[in-house]
Order: sequence, then structure tokens, then C-alpha cells
Amino acid sequence: MEPESPTPKDDKKERVLWEKTRKSLIERLNNWEDQKTWNEFYQTYWRLIYSVGTKSGLTREEAFDVVQETIVAIARQVQKGQYDPRAGSFKAWLLQMTRWRILDVFRARKRQPSLADQGNADSEDTTNLTLERMSQDKDNLLENIWDKEWRDNITSAALERVKAKVSPRQYQIFDCYVMKGWGVRKTSEALGINAAQVYLAKHRVGNLVKKEVQGLENTLL
Repeated sequence: MEPESPTPKDDKKERVLWEKTRKSLIERLNNWEDQKTWNEFYQTYWRLIYSVGTKSGLTREEAFDVVQETIVAIARQVQKGQYDPRAGSFKAWLLQMTRWRILDVFRARKRQPSLADQGNADSEDTTNLTLERMSQDKDNLLENIWDKEWRDNITSAALERVKAKVSPRQYQIFDCYVMKGWGVRKTSEALGINAAQVYLAKHRVGNLVKKEVQGLENTLL
């Protein structure tokens, strides 16, 4: 189920929900050690979990609930030493944790349909079908969504981390040449630099991005 294109009003609502989720999550984790690390974890993965939730058919509010419940569940398992990286990739583990939370929402819908959906057979049928497909992994429904969102999220998170490590000028050059695909000549003319500076920024920033991507894919925190 593809969400509708967000409007400015939707974006504002999403920002409000994001801040509410972040504050609530901090309150729930406030007695745990290393808040800085968990906040960084949230900043890195919340959008991935949220996007997968909405594309699985959840509302924005439900998706933000899934973000919070997933991260809390992960934190508890890590705190209890229940996460074993030797048992499988972090990517697969995070997917499974997210899947369970999404399924919880669909099960709750089935038990207590909202007033807007009561008596709506089509809505109930859609919920039942989605729940069945996700529970039985039919058609790799969630995996297909997850793989694409994972790649996009990891790249975005890596770029944000690198952006904080290099000079604004170097990142601007990299953004124009690599991300926007302007080419050497256009980048050089637009920024008033020579080709050597373009290649240098591409090499340095590009290598840092690769290292960040590898780190995010292979580690939990």
C-alpha cells in the first residue's frame, strides 16, 4: 500500500509526531546508560522503520508508534544481552523486530477497529489480507519494502555523518559533482574551483561515505 504524497500540512504533522515520539522515547529510556548512543541510534534508523511502516499500510501515527516500540524492544534485548551478532546480520534482526511491531498494529486493528472503519468490509478485508501475508511471509511483502528502504536509509545516514566530518566546501563540491551529477566542468564553473579540487573532494568524501555505509551495515550501535 503506497502512502499518498505528503502535503505541507502532512509534513508539519509528521514533524510534530517525530518530536513527540523522540521525547516519549527518551522518557522511556531515561534510566538506561549511554543516552547519547541511543539517541544516535534513533536518529539513524527511525526513518527506516517509519517508512517501512507507512508503506506496509500503517497510518503516520501508527508508524511512529512502531518506531518507538521497535527501538524500546531493541534496547531491552541489548541490555539483557539477547542480541547475538553471530546469529545473523543486524539488518535481518532489525527487520524482524520491526515486522513484529507492525504485525502487533494489524492485530490490534482486527481486535478493535476504529470508528472510521467499523462496518467497512473493504477496510477489514484489507487488514486481514495484509496480516495474513505478513505473518506467513507471502510474496516477500515486507522484505521487498525493507531492502529498498534499507539502502536509501543507510546511504542517507552515512551522508549525514560524513557531512559533519568534512568542511562545508568539500561536501558542497561532492554534492554537486556526485549527488547531483553536474559533471566536472559545471561543478568547477559553478563553484569557482578547478578540476583537481573536484576530484579531490570526490575521492575524500566518497571514501568516507563508503566507510560509514560499511559501518552502519555491520554494527548495531
